[in-house]
Amino acid sequence: MILVRGSGGGTDLTGTVFERGEEPPTYKGAPNEDAPYVWVCDAFYQVESGGSALRVNGSEIRVAFEEPMPRGFDTRDQALKAAKEHVRTQFARIGVNPDDVVIEVTRADPV
Repeated sequence: MILVRGSGGGTDLTGTVFERGEEPPTYKGAPNEDAPYVWVCDAFYQVESGGSALRVNGSEIRVAFEEPMPRGFDTRDQALKAAKEHVRTQFARIGVNPDDVVIEVTRADPV
């Protein structure tokens, strides 16, 4: 597994790139094992009421989450490029400048 973590506005978001041969998660809409690389991460957007509280840039906002949508890729580079873009997009949706988001890519330690 490859973890892609974005940090910005005082909050973080981490998603996972699953590689061929790794045991995928077992929830509805889990990654298709046919793709060599599969990106899975939460998606969210700011709402006026309801949702969950999130502290961004020192203020509390409300966000609603969408069901994770796995996306398959043929190469590691394609998967990582899409993952970074996805993370930056999520921050933009809550008012954080995507250029201010710091992205960290690490390998998850197998348990």
